[in-house]
Amino acid sequence: MKRLFRYFLLLTLFSMNVETMMAQVQNYKEMHQVKRKETIFGIARENGITVEELIKANPEMNTPGYELKKGDFIKIPYPSNTSTASPASTASQPAQPAAPVGKDLRQREIRVGVMLPLNDKNADGKRMLEYYRGVLMACDSLKALGISTDVRAWNITESSNMSQVLSDPHVANCDLIIGPYYTKQLKSLGDYVMSRNIKLFVPFTTYSQEIYNNYNLFQAQQNQNQLNEAYVQRFYERFKDCHPVLIDCNDSTSTKGSFTTALRRKLEQNGIQYSITNLRSSEAMFKKAFSMSQRNVVILNTSRSQELNVAFAKLNGLVMNMPGMLVSMFGYTEWLMYNRQHLDNFYKFDVYVPSTYYMNPFSSRSDRIKLKYRWNFHQDMQHYNQRYAVIGFDHAFFMLKGLHMYGDHFTGAAGMVGYTPLQNPLRFERIGNGGLQNRAVMFVHYTPENKVETINY
Repeated sequence: MKRLFRYFLLLTLFSMNVETMMAQVQNYKEMHQVKRKETIFGIARENGITVEELIKANPEMNTPGYELKKGDFIKIPYPSNTSTASPASTASQPAQPAAPVGKDLRQREIRVGVMLPLNDKNADGKRMLEYYRGVLMACDSLKALGISTDVRAWNITESSNMSQVLSDPHVANCDLIIGPYYTKQLKSLGDYVMSRNIKLFVPFTTYSQEIYNNYNLFQAQQNQNQLNEAYVQRFYERFKDCHPVLIDCNDSTSTKGSFTTALRRKLEQNGIQYSITNLRSSEAMFKKAFSMSQRNVVILNTSRSQELNVAFAKLNGLVMNMPGMLVSMFGYTEWLMYNRQHLDNFYKFDVYVPSTYYMNPFSSRSDRIKLKYRWNFHQDMQHYNQRYAVIGFDHAFFMLKGLHMYGDHFTGAAGMVGYTPLQNPLRFERIGNGGLQNRAVMFVHYTPENKVETINY
């Protein structure tokens, strides 16, 4: 009783009302003040709870890079197999067991195999070597959550003999294999993991029938037709009350016809009127395509920078001569490469860029992972539009934390892990009776207030 009263006073100091204080007393066994050299894993073990239970009670621990500091107060929950009800009700209603887990990966390290071209001989090898380093950085960050890993890597080039690789006894001990990079190697590796109940995370391949047949497969990417379908649907949901304006940019090399055709079909099916104009049209004809009573959403049929530059020039002239006209633009993922060149116009014209990735170059998290990479490997990440080390970090952190929490029951569905990605969001859905495919997409929105936000789906 004295102990409860002491914590009642402690919670009062945090300006909580009476109802909230009573809820805290009922749901948490005690507040613990962190001592020097204590760890999340050690505190959980000393209190007879799992690391997941401790983190669930203290959501701030989910933040990547979180550090336990001396003097911090953290909540110690009751163990999941302990009831907080009265002794009488405990006797009549036994504690419910935890959800069943196939492989219990909470009590041991997770064994990871990486099967990618890991060398500095060609572009594939260099990119995948950086990806692998991101995986290692994620494993290091997971230590703070009490999640241990054992990582083994195989340099799997395009000419590698997969039968020879899979004869290595260490492969059979893996809980998770990340790879392969080359589609032609996926069938043999997929058959192998199916026969041994190993999870297979395929980070880059998009065209393969294995996703329809292999229950243990996680595919991180979608093909372009799937992305077009997702982007069209999200466009319709966000802009159905606007006036779409499609601009023909006269680019004979463009590959965006499949998107604009699908978009026009969607608009027509839902009775939404749209206009078509041409980048070479006169100012008068160009102006006729736009509405003064609705917000206009401009869609080009090319992603090239030179046509985008011309479009911005025409739009700037249009809004200067038509005060009050509202214009937004809907672009393509390639536009993220033109961020510096066109940034002012991105903000001015309220640009939305559909994508499966985005890392804010101005965020402190971006700065930290770049700095950590430099410290660990004594060089900077390669300057691709997507940072491969960050892809590896996001993939590994998400998968390993999920497997640690749920074992064989981990499906990567929305909300299971509670991880905010640095660059590459993951939200898996099962494809029929086959594997799981990442269906996460986003809009990167450059607002007129000179801010960038991500709208995740």
